[in-house]
Amino acid sequence: MNQSHALAAIVTLVSLLVYVWMILRIGGARRRTGIDAPAMTGHPELERHLRIQANTVEWLVIYLPSLWLFALYWNDRVAAALGVVWMIGRIVYALGYAADPKRRELGFIIQALATGVLLFGALGRAVYVLMVIGG
Repeated sequence: MNQSHALAAIVTLVSLLVYVWMILRIGGARRRTGIDAPAMTGHPELERHLRIQANTVEWLVIYLPSLWLFALYWNDRVAAALGVVWMIGRIVYALGYAADPKRRELGFIIQALATGVLLFGALGRAVYVLMVIGG
């Protein structure tokens, strides 16, 4: 199966742009609350935006390798579609969490499910390939 993996590449880069958007929202929260760096606490709005950014970087470490390995072992289009679902989940998470931490669950579930499919799909296929082709 010969694929260019351009879709996985585009989704990777757009995922990083979503992350940059979250970082920029921290600056806006700092301006609105009057809390300058390096302070990380002092107002719930700032603390929520910092948590959104930190949680997203924690998930990027799992999501991005899973996305690429899924694209390599399965299919670029399916990986990219799951990547779009992940981004939607992260955006829903960010907007919900920023408004009220109790509203973060739906976005978290969406992105966690997309990541799980990518992770376990890639792992399962890699094990299958190893078993069929050999090491």
